Amino acid sequence: MDRQKQAYLYALATVLLWSTVASAFKLSLRHIDPIGLLFYASCVSCLFLFVVLCGQQKLGRIKMLRRRDWLRAAGLGALNPLAYYLILFEAYDRLPAQEAQPLNYTWAVTLALLSIPLLKQKIGLRALAALLISYAGVWVIATRGAVASLQFADPLGVGLALGSTVIWALYWIANTKNSGDPVLSLWLNFLFGSLWVCPLVAFGPGWSVSSAGLLGAAYVGVFEMGLSFVLWLKALKLSKTTAQVGNLIFLAPFLSLILIHFLVGEEILASTFLGLALILTGNLVQQIRAQA
Repeated sequence: MDRQKQAYLYALATVLLWSTVASAFKLSLRHIDPIGLLFYASCVSCLFLFVVLCGQQKLGRIKMLRRRDWLRAAGLGALNPLAYYLILFEAYDRLPAQEAQPLNYTWAVTLALLSIPLLKQKIGLRALAALLISYAGVWVIATRGAVASLQFADPLGVGLALGSTVIWALYWIANTKNSGDPVLSLWLNFLFGSLWVCPLVAFGPGWSVSSAGLLGAAYVGVFEMGLSFVLWLKALKLSKTTAQVGNLIFLAPFLSLILIHFLVGEEILASTFLGLALILTGNLVQQIRAQA
């Protein structure tokens, strides 16, 4: 099998995993609170990524880390997983999965917006159109199709879902100058993130967790926070160009809606499909602009 076909297989495996996480979040939160889910999932992810580093024979690189590398990882760990997933899980706890999932997909648009002041990038007419299209989709989903009502079904939940995209965009902007090994960097982030969340657990819900909640956290930790990242890196490494596998990302949210319907039991609204289509159209326009 040639490298490009292998890249497609790795990318499709990643997309399949991404399509399950919205359902996994929602089902897990029926048995565990957002803080507990974050803690146990982060610990599982940290362990999983450590095993990956062992398999890749990269443990020796830990000894080469300098003090500033540890400090940087500690700071980034406060962004992801601590702030990002805590806000995202709170959004999923309040919103139907079919709403939280597509709203989270606006992170690419948020990244473009934040790149203007933080990376000194300019915004053109096409990028502006992408922003307007995507946030039109946000409006459709947030109002559940009643776009003229000026009323969100759950303003706080919508705010949390959109706020998570800000944290995610800031995390990736901060990583633009990181030339280290990506798996090692992510392991360090989850190592510190697991430590940062400990006081929240101790002074919040406590350490007790049901077997169903722990199982959900383990799934999230392995497949959302760990394996999908490793598989996607492999796909990017094997592919001739990023675009050849990058467009497969757009399959994930639609597959996710199917799983949300059958696994979570939500009746998918027409407004969700329309809003998601607008958000992904905006992302596609933004991607075309970035590749131009």
